[in-house]
Parts: sequence; structure tokens; C-alpha cells
Amino acid sequence: MTGNAPQTGRRNGSSPAVRALVGLAIVAALTAALFLAVPGDFYMWAKAIHVIAVIAWMAGMLYLPRLFVYHADAPAGSQQSETFKVMERRLLRAIINPAMTVTWVFGLWLAWQGFGFQGGWLHAKIALVLAMSGVHGYLSASVRRFAEDRNEKPARHWRIVNEVPTVLMIAIVILVVVKPF
Repeated sequence: MTGNAPQTGRRNGSSPAVRALVGLAIVAALTAALFLAVPGDFYMWAKAIHVIAVIAWMAGMLYLPRLFVYHADAPAGSQQSETFKVMERRLLRAIINPAMTVTWVFGLWLAWQGFGFQGGWLHAKIALVLAMSGVHGYLSASVRRFAEDRNEKPARHWRIVNEVPTVLMIAIVILVVVKPF
């Protein structure tokens, strides 16, 4: 590639995946330190960390399909397409994947510690989070297809997919806050 083409591989050091793993390790170490320092208040800290991770996960889940909308219209091999590939890969590896992992770890701990995995609302919430994780998997596979210039879906498809995390998120928040059953 020429000097002006965007780089799609590693650049000056570690990859986004390595940085994400380091970030997860730091979160784990800080969580352990927090648990040891304030065991009585750890539940509230865990809830705060869970909410922060959910916000990060949802931000990425709402942004990634929007990138696909524009990427679907970019000619394969163009500078614009290559830039979208870098943005999509970094968003997935550095934000969405680690945020989902932290969301699940703290969410399951909170469900066990706070509710003993009891309650219809909690079971429905977990089912919807599983559905959100399925959407996450679909988007992850789509990042790979775009990276290989194998996307066959039109921009309209991605506009529709962009709404799925929103609908799931609304239902999840209602279940958590209202606890209707």
C-alpha cells in the first residue's frame, strides 16, 4: 500500500485485542482490590461497574451497525472502505467485546448475590441479554465479512439491524426498573 493508505494491521506496539485484554485484567485487579477494601459496599460498586459496562456495550452496539450502513455503500478496496474496516475492528475489539464481558460477569454476580437467580423479571432480562449477545455475535461476524469485502447486505438491512439493540435495551431497562413480574 502507498503511504497515504490507512493501516489495517498492528501499529507501533500491541493490537487493540491485547489492549482490551490488558484493560480487562486491570478491571479484574481493581475489582478484587475494591472487594477486599470495602466488602460491605461491594454490591453497590459491582452494580455501578455493571451499569458503566452496559452503557459502553450499548454505545458500541448502537454505533457499529451505523458504521455498516455507510460501509455498505463504500466501494470495496476504496480508502473509505479501508477506514471503515479499521473503525469497525477497533470498536469491536477495544470497546464492545470487553464491555460485554464485564457486563456479563458483573450481571451474573449481581443476579446471584442480589436475587439468587429468582424472579420472572430476572429470567426475562437474562433471556433478552442472551438475545443481545446473539446480536453481538451477528455484528462480530459481520465485521469479519466487511473486513474480507464479503458483505452482501444493503445499507437498508443495516438500518433495520441498527434498531434491534435499541428495542432490546428498552425492554431490558423496563424489566430492571419496573420488575413487572
